[in-house]
Amino acid sequence: MQLQAAGEPLPASAPSPSQRKALVYVPTGEMMASLGALERRLAAHGWERYYENRAVVQLHRRDGGADLIAQPRDFAAVFRSTHMYVIVVKNRDLFRSSTSQGQGQLTADRSVSIIAA
Repeated sequence: MQLQAAGEPLPASAPSPSQRKALVYVPTGEMMASLGALERRLAAHGWERYYENRAVVQLHRRDGGADLIAQPRDFAAVFRSTHMYVIVVKNRDLFRSSTSQGQGQLTADRSVSIIAA
């Protein structure tokens, strides 16, 4: 399964360093650059650590819901569009995916669709 912006062809390779996907916390416009920053924002909205191992940190809703988010512990190196998609879908009003244009500039992405491979 791959994520693709609506109407765009699949990329042949990873985005260039000057143009990467970024997860943005909408209320402040802050780009999530670390697992700690993401956890703090999610904790403020009812998420807490559920399980962790050497590679993955899982978060669940404190209210006992069935929602679960699994994120790589090595956030900066392994965080991908699929991880962003899970966060955006489960927190629609709080997070969005954007494209980083270098020097911290962000542009909003179009809608995201799932493409079965």
